[in-house]
Amino acid sequence: MQQINNPRIIRAWTFYDWANSVYSLVIVSSVFPVYYQAITTGADGSDQVDFFGFTLTNSVLLSYSISFSFILVTPILPLLSGIADFTGKKKQFMKVFVWIGGLACCGLYFFTSESLEWGIICLVLASIGYSGSVVFYDAFLPEIVSTDMTDRVSARGFTMGYIGSILLLVFSLVLIQGHQFFGFSNESAAVRFVFLLVGIWWIAFAQIPLRILPDSKSYGSASQTILLNGYRELRTVWNRLTHLPQLKTYLLAYFFFNMGVQTVMYLAATFGSKELELPGPKLIATVLLIQLVGAVGAFLFARLSGKIGNKQTLTILISVWIIICFIAYFINKEVEFYAVAFLVGIVMGGIQSLSRATYSKLIPADTHDFASFFSFYDVVFNISIVMGTFTYGLIEHLTGSMRNSTLVLMVFFVFGLIFLSRVRMSNQAQAVN
Repeated sequence: MQQINNPRIIRAWTFYDWANSVYSLVIVSSVFPVYYQAITTGADGSDQVDFFGFTLTNSVLLSYSISFSFILVTPILPLLSGIADFTGKKKQFMKVFVWIGGLACCGLYFFTSESLEWGIICLVLASIGYSGSVVFYDAFLPEIVSTDMTDRVSARGFTMGYIGSILLLVFSLVLIQGHQFFGFSNESAAVRFVFLLVGIWWIAFAQIPLRILPDSKSYGSASQTILLNGYRELRTVWNRLTHLPQLKTYLLAYFFFNMGVQTVMYLAATFGSKELELPGPKLIATVLLIQLVGAVGAFLFARLSGKIGNKQTLTILISVWIIICFIAYFINKEVEFYAVAFLVGIVMGGIQSLSRATYSKLIPADTHDFASFFSFYDVVFNISIVMGTFTYGLIEHLTGSMRNSTLVLMVFFVFGLIFLSRVRMSNQAQAVN
């Protein structure tokens, strides 16, 4: 079967965005943060929690937990990616992380105010499963589509993710709001059932790409030591990066602006809850608005990149993010929060899909070790989340305000814009649909 630009294979690939994006939306961005904030806030309004004997602010604990999950997974992903390229077992590694993440989401069903430690452990494992599986998922992109199709297919994947996650979120809202009708004793029980649904959805729909995506070619022999060659493969890629200055500069730009993007994704609902005291249903509805607008944004900016190029489009997106962070520092009214959320939605989908597509175009066309190249991309992705969420939590811890943390995010985007301006893309890399 032809692998390049095969509609059936491309469709199967996009279904993993459909499968895993429910984790990003429900667990990362909406229902879980609202539920977490509710069960970790005392009757007297206290936001202090006890975690394995340590007393922390609840939102700071959430920030640190996210950082910790990526600290754990970052060192092992490059090794696994190198091994996957060497053995041709991308799908097998992807499957392992799918099950880790999906089962961890199911485990959140047992997360209550009396089991904070269990909830955080499941959250960390779900994060590891998500970030680990995406490494191998992303690495399939340059293997199944030609360069001129990269932007459109990447955006299509993100759009599929938005649509699938929106469907489950809408159903979850109906389930939570009408919990008595559906036979749940209280709202908390309905929310925990939603976490179970996320895990089942993730695992079930992931079977489509795991069944249809082609097996990767092996570049090793049975007589060689797989573990050592995994490291050798990474060393080879690193040496190649030293001779690819544009790719290295782009990774540096991506590191900074992704710090801001991912931190907003993880902590926006918490910001609305703590700083503006918005109720849970309104926060979840706001995240739904972001998703609806984001699906449109991913499509529109993919089209725009076809007219003016990836670099110019990313420059526009990052500039809008800088404006968003500046405005967010001053907002005090509910309607202002919704307006900012609308802007976030427009640029969220666009910057995620174009970031992945642009990196894919900068990888040398003659390479066979796509997973190892994408492991560097995902290492940068993971470290940027560690630095972004940790810095956000630290600034709040030191100053007592999430607004000050938001100003730091603006600085991240400024640095990302500066480094992006130094990237020169070839005509081939610029070419899009």
